[in-house]
Amino acid sequence: MSNQDDIEALIEVMARLRDRTSGCPWDMEQDFKSIAPYTIEEAYEVADAIDAGDMSRLKDELGDLLFQVVYHARLAQEDGHFDFGDVTRSVSEKMIARHPHVFGDQVIEDAEAQTQAWEAQKARERAAKGQGDGTRTSALDDLPINLPALLRALKLQKRAARVGFDWSEITDVTAKIREEIGEVSEELAASKGELSEGLKDEFGDLLFVMVNLARHLSLDPEDALRRANHKFERRFRAIEDRLASEGKTAELASSGLWHLEDPERFEPFRKATEPIRFTPGLGLVGKVLASASRRAPTKPTSSARVNTPYTSTGSSSWDKMLNAVRM
Repeated sequence: MSNQDDIEALIEVMARLRDRTSGCPWDMEQDFKSIAPYTIEEAYEVADAIDAGDMSRLKDELGDLLFQVVYHARLAQEDGHFDFGDVTRSVSEKMIARHPHVFGDQVIEDAEAQTQAWEAQKARERAAKGQGDGTRTSALDDLPINLPALLRALKLQKRAARVGFDWSEITDVTAKIREEIGEVSEELAASKGELSEGLKDEFGDLLFVMVNLARHLSLDPEDALRRANHKFERRFRAIEDRLASEGKTAELASSGLWHLEDPERFEPFRKATEPIRFTPGLGLVGKVLASASRRAPTKPTSSARVNTPYTSTGSSSWDKMLNAVRM
């Protein structure tokens, strides 16, 4: 079979699944909104297969993702909007327009110049769209609201930076981080550890400026956090394995599980760090943020509890785990 035949066969499979007389009841009930979460899930499974370096799995996951495209195109066709052929023609025309150095006479020196040309072309497309419907265009137009928050923050900042809205030095970014940590600490003290709208806002500001630091370091914040997740998972599983070898279960609720009668037992998994500091009684968020705030130039607060050294009482599962291994 040719590639065209393969695509036609897949389109026919989708049509049969959606057939009103002989199709699949589940598939016939679906619409754009009900299928969208599966589309997102399949994209993540593609990324996961790539990270794992599993080419056989990647082949399957790419097929699942392609099926999602066919599914949405079929839904649109049934409603009289467009079909799969329109989708492929549209993306082909877009790629040709955005690569004039390949399909035209324009000369592009390197990948960085191509990135700039790509963004300039997208800006022209947004401007043309705005002129067409009479709306004012923004540098921030066409950024999907449902992107992962870290990714959307990165894209917002990149768009703003292209029109000059940016810090010129990385030291300005790190100073802003210290400022935001101080504001989170102040909000923690003011709210007495209770979750508040102010705390949500300040914590969001801190995350946003951390993404800005990643951008200035040419790091992908999603990838950096993914690596941190993997590191934590690897170390946590190592502890579980060690406990299992001693005939113990890894239930965090078990009494005394993470308490170190013998501190050397977990030495292979220990990471040498400074003692964790936190505001007692504020929970995990308070522990982490107050630990970070010890380097932040904060204003004096009325709370004497902020930045006090962490001393485990063994009263919580998290306390016991922190004593077991410094992450």
